[in-house]
Amino acid sequence: MKSEYDILVIGGGPGGALAAWTAAKAGLSACIIEKRPAIGAPVRCAEGIGKELLKEFMEPDPRWISADIQRARIVAPDGTSIALDEGRAGTEVGYVLDRKFFDRELVWKASEAGADVFVKTRAVAPIIEEGRVCGATVEFCGKRCAIRAKVTIAADGVESKFARWCGIDTTLPLREMMSCAQYLVTGIDIDPHSNDFYLGEEVAPQGYLWVFAKGERSANIGVGIPASKSKPGMRAKDYLDRFMKERYPEGRIIECVFGGDPVSRPLPCTVADGLMIVGDAARVVDPITGGGIGNAMITGRMAAEVAAKAIAAGDASKAALMPYDEGWRSSKMGRTLERNYRVKEYFITLSDEKMNTLARSIEGINFSEITVMALLKEIIKRNPKLLLELKHLKDSLG
Repeated sequence: MKSEYDILVIGGGPGGALAAWTAAKAGLSACIIEKRPAIGAPVRCAEGIGKELLKEFMEPDPRWISADIQRARIVAPDGTSIALDEGRAGTEVGYVLDRKFFDRELVWKASEAGADVFVKTRAVAPIIEEGRVCGATVEFCGKRCAIRAKVTIAADGVESKFARWCGIDTTLPLREMMSCAQYLVTGIDIDPHSNDFYLGEEVAPQGYLWVFAKGERSANIGVGIPASKSKPGMRAKDYLDRFMKERYPEGRIIECVFGGDPVSRPLPCTVADGLMIVGDAARVVDPITGGGIGNAMITGRMAAEVAAKAIAAGDASKAALMPYDEGWRSSKMGRTLERNYRVKEYFITLSDEKMNTLARSIEGINFSEITVMALLKEIIKRNPKLLLELKHLKDSLG
């Protein structure tokens, strides 16, 4: 471990790995520190990613793809099912990854490009001089040392502390934090090429329950509900256990994970003097789907590209790093996050009865194109009597 790098990355997930990989390929010295003893474990998400998005970064590899998803199914509270197949669903279906191998592959690529990687190494405090972030004090094998950097990238996930230590307000209301529970279940009868989403007060109030195929007879089955609705007997785990007992009593649970997922708008600003924030730490998680792997990779790469230019110019001030913040907000990803936040705010107000009505209105329709946008437009088109009520949703689509 050196005492100084061009770029120090806090966190070895997809966002941090892409930042270090991009920086190393640009000829910068880069270092990733990861607090966990192993990259990619424990897994803390449903592991889904769109096919086209993944191919922006690398070719799919069977070593880290658990399932090639060809269909998606949305199940309304009364059981009305909206089926989307791959030819119609566009980027809304994709792959279910094996994050233990996928994350390691990304970090391996960063390492091959020249980045240093240190696991079981945690940042314990930022180094701040004259208001500028200049690296971090880290703890490695019981010893503390200082790593200085021209730019420090916080990629330490949804519970990111580093940005807060640097003076960034990361306060998140409970209603905008999803409390999640997920089991990896094997020995069950599923469609191995389908991702299913269940809605309704009985299964996941103001959230959804997912069954993401992980093989012929295995799936990630999880629930996300607003943390503000979590109460004794009504925690995410309680809803998940009830669903498992009813639908998959024969299933064998071989892994369980619990955690949080932000469904808020992104942080108001994702740069400061000497600091950039990427991935879940920046809250670039899709407020509707909860997906964040691809967005983390986009922001990680973009942050490193902007940092490289700033370092070359000898200026890592907030103003010099601001093109990163402006860039992702004005990108397709940034625009989608804003649109989906407004749509999410509408959908969490719907009763089960209203969701059933909307689902039945589009049940069995042969769509020529299915994306979240096209699906919502079809709902508005087929419910003229609800035009006034759907005005907010229509306005959200722009």
